Amino acid sequence: MTDSKTPHSQELIDLIARFAKEDGDHETSIPGLSVHRHSGTGIKACGAYKPSLALIVQGAKQVALGDDVYRYGRGDYLLTSIDLPVTTQIVEATVEKPYLSMTFQIDTTKIAGFVDQAGQADRSSTPATRGMAVNELTPELEDVATRLLRLLDRPQDVGVLLPLIEREILYRLLTGPQSDRLRQMAVTDSQSHQINRACIWLKDNYALPLKIEELASRVSMSVSSLHHHFKAITAMSPMQYQKQLRLQEARRLMLVEMLDAGSAGHQVGYESQSQFSREYARLYGEPPRRDVGRVRRSLMDRLTGGVEMLSEG
Repeated sequence: MTDSKTPHSQELIDLIARFAKEDGDHETSIPGLSVHRHSGTGIKACGAYKPSLALIVQGAKQVALGDDVYRYGRGDYLLTSIDLPVTTQIVEATVEKPYLSMTFQIDTTKIAGFVDQAGQADRSSTPATRGMAVNELTPELEDVATRLLRLLDRPQDVGVLLPLIEREILYRLLTGPQSDRLRQMAVTDSQSHQINRACIWLKDNYALPLKIEELASRVSMSVSSLHHHFKAITAMSPMQYQKQLRLQEARRLMLVEMLDAGSAGHQVGYESQSQFSREYARLYGEPPRRDVGRVRRSLMDRLTGGVEMLSEG
């Protein structure tokens, strides 16, 4: 996607700027809705994206999923349909014109009951596709996103209007160019649904030794089918997925809970400290101690008061 597009109106920019007055990722009073502001570029963040709709109204961001890199900017939205470990970086932002975005979590359990009402036939046989995609923001999606943000000024209306707005967001996505990504999550015997179950198990048990045969059995797939469809949807193998979860959690433990590298590596499942340091450096470019020290110094220099762990918008 290019940076040349502009949103269809200024209101969305003004709303996000008003509710995200300072740099950082800000949860709002509406469940699942967050707004984001960043006035600089360069710092890489890591974490796990959940099923969500994220749209940028100013600036640009880069998201790395395995070997895939997604760049999206003003006037684009990023749809994530499954839990995915990613590395992100703001690539366009200034103090005068900061990066501004919003994210709304998608409750995938609500998709199944809505598929038939979306007016399209079942597509359970559709091949599994990446659990992430970038598209240009449509006037319809921008309109419903604007109405969602307006609710922050009218908390008395949230109970009645939020469910309606959430349904409209699902409708727009299910009838848009990325409908298959969400629709597959609603079909219980689809590969996407089975891989989602595998991802949930890996997230809950990332510190345990991974036995592919047992994981395949848990999600009712053959080993070869699990490998093939897991890579198609997440851009990585189950082992790589688990490794990213382990390394991201270890980094969080060192940065937030101040654990040393040995303790952090052991807590996330590494028995070998040298293997932990080697795989950590491969992902983050530096050994644990050096990387964590650099991040702490950078954060102090920027006076952000936050940790470069996860930005979903």
